[in-house]
Amino acid sequence: MSIGTAPLLCASEEPSVKELMEGFETKDVETGKDGKEKKTDELDSIKGGSEDTSSRFSFDGYLKHGLSYNFAHDRPEPGKTDWRGLSRFRSEINLELKVKLSETWQAQVEGKAYYDFVFAMRGRDEFTGAVLDNREQDAEFGESYILGSITDKLDIRFGRQINVWGKSDNIRVTDILNPLDLREPGLVDIEDLRLPVTMTRLDYYLGNWNLSGIFLHEIRFNKVPAFGSDFFPGESPLPLEDAPSDSLDNTQFAAALSGILSGWDLAFYFADVYNDPPHQEAKPDGQKMRKHARLKMFGSAFNMALGNWLLKAEAAYLDGFKFFNAPGGGKSFSMADALVGFEYTGFHETVISFEIANRHLFDFRDSLKLAPDKAVEDEFQTAFRFTREFLNDTLTVTFLAQTFGALGGDGAFQRISAEYDLTDSIRLSGGFVFYTSGDLRQFNDVGDNDRLFLGIRYSF
Repeated sequence: MSIGTAPLLCASEEPSVKELMEGFETKDVETGKDGKEKKTDELDSIKGGSEDTSSRFSFDGYLKHGLSYNFAHDRPEPGKTDWRGLSRFRSEINLELKVKLSETWQAQVEGKAYYDFVFAMRGRDEFTGAVLDNREQDAEFGESYILGSITDKLDIRFGRQINVWGKSDNIRVTDILNPLDLREPGLVDIEDLRLPVTMTRLDYYLGNWNLSGIFLHEIRFNKVPAFGSDFFPGESPLPLEDAPSDSLDNTQFAAALSGILSGWDLAFYFADVYNDPPHQEAKPDGQKMRKHARLKMFGSAFNMALGNWLLKAEAAYLDGFKFFNAPGGGKSFSMADALVGFEYTGFHETVISFEIANRHLFDFRDSLKLAPDKAVEDEFQTAFRFTREFLNDTLTVTFLAQTFGALGGDGAFQRISAEYDLTDSIRLSGGFVFYTSGDLRQFNDVGDNDRLFLGIRYSF
């Protein structure tokens, strides 16, 4: 699960069974700014209506090719990887099959894979084995599940899925159930970074409220830069990781109560999950291992629409953090996270948003500043986003700036990007990402990773 700083939506925005069933009737589904299907009736049951066998199966997907070019690196020291020039030349495929089993049950299987040709083009011997294992190729199941209605008010979904919590579009506070792919940070928005996790989700609907109970059966953590990567924060490999196994005893739990009211939304969250960023512990023989502490989180999220303004806020209390340099060895620490922000849509075809968050670690000790913890008492993060549509909504230009630390001393990045719909099925994209090194571990020595990125995607 994904807790800690990471460069986003409310559980109430997850599609209901009825909406997913409606996806078989037509592909011309209205979508919101986050790419999700908009709800038409949150709480209607899906029973009744005539069955259309021609829409029982739905198959689609996409082919994508993208590249990155690093233009700010200096010549590396002898023996180190040369990340100058072309650093990514990746082809991807994504396939998705939906099957309408009945009027109230549906199954979905998604598969995705990629191969990055840059390592063969530049010579595989030039890269560490960890980098090759981490970035050269990958294949896995995406969101693959079965869902349906047990009663008119009770839905169930089992399988690999993504559950989005919170109201923020850029900063994670309560959105902790799905890990992220952080191997090349800053290139895409968080909605394209979430990794699905195998879980069982029960949804009970009552009026304007939705109560969700979630059992997470798969323990999965962020995909992070490997030793030798241009984003790896260190000169030597990390200690071995002692990850918890997928077992009944290690099952993680979560619950959410969310309401969609007149002009405003409100949600309350609880989670008992493993902390994603591991801490280090020393074994009796002195060997260091990376372990994941078990955390409890209590949180809430709120937004309110006022004309062209959307105001949003999130807060969370988390308990159970562990640190290598903690006095007394086994002491646990707690943290409070808070976020406020707004979104403004008063300009033509333009969305402007700003969010600011702070993470406060209680009972902070100076010893926690030392390696390998490198913790801070207060961690500030801000995000500014400007998006504008041009050419009858076929061209989208976005500027995103994220800054860490009250004055940016912990690191930052800015992304300027554009997407152009060449045809209904072909989309071109490109832009620049600029990085600033900082005191946070993930921003150590990333200032020369500035890059140009380009991509083309064919959807079918």
